[in-house]
Amino acid sequence: MKLIIKLALTAIAVIVIAKLLPGVTLDTYTTALIVAVVLAILNVLVKPVLVIFTLPITILTLGLFLLIINALIILLASELINGFAVSSIWTAILFSILLSILQSILHSVLKEDKK
Repeated sequence: MKLIIKLALTAIAVIVIAKLLPGVTLDTYTTALIVAVVLAILNVLVKPVLVIFTLPITILTLGLFLLIINALIILLASELINGFAVSSIWTAILFSILLSILQSILHSVLKEDKK
């Protein structure tokens, strides 16, 4: 149940960001849900491999290269999904930053209090 809620929140964040950023296009709300699922799958399967391969440059840049990796994941998702497009790497970096911020806000709202 938590996974479905997180995917729905990510889909909402994708919709909001697509409305805000001029370089991001999104066709339907269903496409936003598909984007959320594909991003989750890519973050689980592809991102760890990229992080391991780029570990030296990530260390040299003090972790800032992870922004590029996140942008590449978003660009890969835009290539895989019809109806979702990101115009450039810079738009993808900004999309990644905004998505992280919105996900943090939305997930903190639904986070349960620990006793």
